[in-house]
Amino acid sequence: MNAPLTSSSLTPLADVPALHFQQASFTHRGHALLVPTTLTLSGCQRTLIMGPNGAGKSLFMRLAHGLLSPSSGQVRWEGKPPVQAMVFQRPVLLRRSVIDNLRYALAVKDVPRPKRQALALQALEKFGLAALAKRPARVLSGGEQQRLTLARAWLLNPAVLFLDEPTSALDPAAIKAVEDAVNEFHQSGTRIVMTTHDLHQAKRLADDVLFMYGGQVLEHTPAERFFDAPTSSQARAFIRGELVW
Repeated sequence: MNAPLTSSSLTPLADVPALHFQQASFTHRGHALLVPTTLTLSGCQRTLIMGPNGAGKSLFMRLAHGLLSPSSGQVRWEGKPPVQAMVFQRPVLLRRSVIDNLRYALAVKDVPRPKRQALALQALEKFGLAALAKRPARVLSGGEQQRLTLARAWLLNPAVLFLDEPTSALDPAAIKAVEDAVNEFHQSGTRIVMTTHDLHQAKRLADDVLFMYGGQVLEHTPAERFFDAPTSSQARAFIRGELVW
């Protein structure tokens, strides 16, 4: 990671509002995928969501981000909803060049056209992609694509960044680059909400852990407490590396 990106067109972040789940549930075709859930995500934390496949982690993320609405209950921000960005497990990129993907994001944000090129180049430099500016975005390696999605998110200056298994298919060097970027977002004042299966990654990044199983949030606790003394049998088994179904 290079020097921090600064520009008068990127507004400094205000305090991140709390996100409230109030008896929020989600049902699809008669199946309860998330049981009624009440919890609050507050402060500028790095929350890591963990649990086995099918636990409801990605669904929880999409409800939190607003991509889905709950079947019952509420998911609401305290006060005005903040600027949010989301990075998916498989990067979603336009059929354009690397730099055009960033210029488009700036256009959507209504950044004046004369400023877009310079800001896009700054972001590419920051995320180590300047040499690839004119390359088609979809021919990049997995790690390069994920860094491009993070560069695009950086330009949005989000108060909250959601990441859904962003390193699951990456090699160790690419994983480190993504983790470094996540930490830099956090240091700039961005609230992080991220899913992962990787216990070591969670230990490196998490301030608090939200553990899910069978569409339920079984634990939401500070990371140190979760890894030292989880309260649920499912979480204890998960930490031991046992199969949890």
